[in-house]
Amino acid sequence: MDFDLSKRYCYYFNEISKIPRGSGNEKAVSDYVVGFAEEHGLAYKQDHVWNVIIEKDASEGYENAEPLIMQAHLDMVNEKNKTSSHNFDTDPLDLYVEDGWLKARGTTLGCDDGYGVSYMLAILEDDTLPHPPLVCIFTTMEEIGLLGAREIKAEDVHGKRLINLDSGGETITNVSSAGGATGLVTKTFEYEANDLPCYSLAVRGLLGGHSGGLIHTEKGNSNIIGFRILKELRLAGIDLNLVSFTGGLKYNAIPREADAVFASGADPDCILSTIKRISDEIKAELEFSDGGFYTECTPCEASDKRLPKDVSDNIIDFFFLVPDGFQHRSMAIEGLTVASLNMGVVRLENGQLSGQSLIRCALGSHTDLLLNRMITLGRLLNINVEAADRYPGWSYAEVSPLRDIYRDVLAGHGIELETRATHGGLEASVFKGLVPDMDIITFGPVAKGAHTPDETLNLESFDRAYGYLCEIIKACR
Repeated sequence: MDFDLSKRYCYYFNEISKIPRGSGNEKAVSDYVVGFAEEHGLAYKQDHVWNVIIEKDASEGYENAEPLIMQAHLDMVNEKNKTSSHNFDTDPLDLYVEDGWLKARGTTLGCDDGYGVSYMLAILEDDTLPHPPLVCIFTTMEEIGLLGAREIKAEDVHGKRLINLDSGGETITNVSSAGGATGLVTKTFEYEANDLPCYSLAVRGLLGGHSGGLIHTEKGNSNIIGFRILKELRLAGIDLNLVSFTGGLKYNAIPREADAVFASGADPDCILSTIKRISDEIKAELEFSDGGFYTECTPCEASDKRLPKDVSDNIIDFFFLVPDGFQHRSMAIEGLTVASLNMGVVRLENGQLSGQSLIRCALGSHTDLLLNRMITLGRLLNINVEAADRYPGWSYAEVSPLRDIYRDVLAGHGIELETRATHGGLEASVFKGLVPDMDIITFGPVAKGAHTPDETLNLESFDRAYGYLCEIIKACR
């Protein structure tokens, strides 16, 4: 199947794919949306973090209908393969089609949430589609903590029914989502002179993926694995001092790669053989969840500085002991994770340690518990941990007229609506916090591989889902 640019939602997906729009870099795409509103004579508001709200009056016969809000985020996760030369700050995405799936060469595709943005632009442009008053909210910085949505004011949310266009499956709607927070890890230190040989340790071959949707599948976390290997070297009697550590790119993506440099005067053969033994053990543990894991360790150019022994030991111990990964599952909804952490990014360089752990929890008490464990561990090891970017969850509502409309639309095609609770953080929870009686569904086409260079969008589903969305809108009288 082709990516047919004569279809307006395909056209707009292609247009926004030309605009770099990683989280925190959304001004250009926000201005594009503003230009769209001005071109089509639509009322709009653009705020200080580049959120855009566009409103369109009801079509004939729908003047007395309750407004319908649609919402999607403008930003995307910037991930690429090691072999890719793509510059996310300047380069358009290189789109191509393979076996009916839309992909981007060597990078994330940005269908999370490009499909939602393109759907809204196509609907706003369509003057033939019967519709209630429409409020289309384009948010920013979703992928780094729902930050744009959290700047929206309640007085700017003109409606009580919301379609969140950031959770797909075509015939699946979420009925709740997790809240959470970020655990920020920091430490400043002074180096000492180094006269020992140095070694580079690379963690490779892990699959990574979305830390909300895949955290329960026991994927390997390259940061946690890297520090585990360093700790087990010490437990094996090999003395070492950290020089640097770099792992992960985004705090909401399970990190796939990590690189450490350490100094050690131990026997080189002993170091390499011990790392091989530890790596073989970890590979056996990951056989069924992340079987491509491997490590590479080689002598490297000696650094003239290293971390002092006590600082190095404390940092290694912290990341060896810090809670990470799947923590709790729901006893009410089968298969639902209700608490997890993802140590997505770690940097140890230039006299600074920084780490970001994304905590996702359905219950605020679980968020408190995991944050307090991290803070307590940090206090014991002289490492600072603080909470940031906390956001609420969205609780299940038994009664939902909007969900009933979605169910009826699908039933007209002989399809049964599937409801699902998600461990991911959705902006729907922020809007629910602003308008507590908001009626919410989530909607989108079939897509795979979010937050990885394997991200792909099914084009047949992209077509079908747009048709279903138009039917839902027409039914919102």
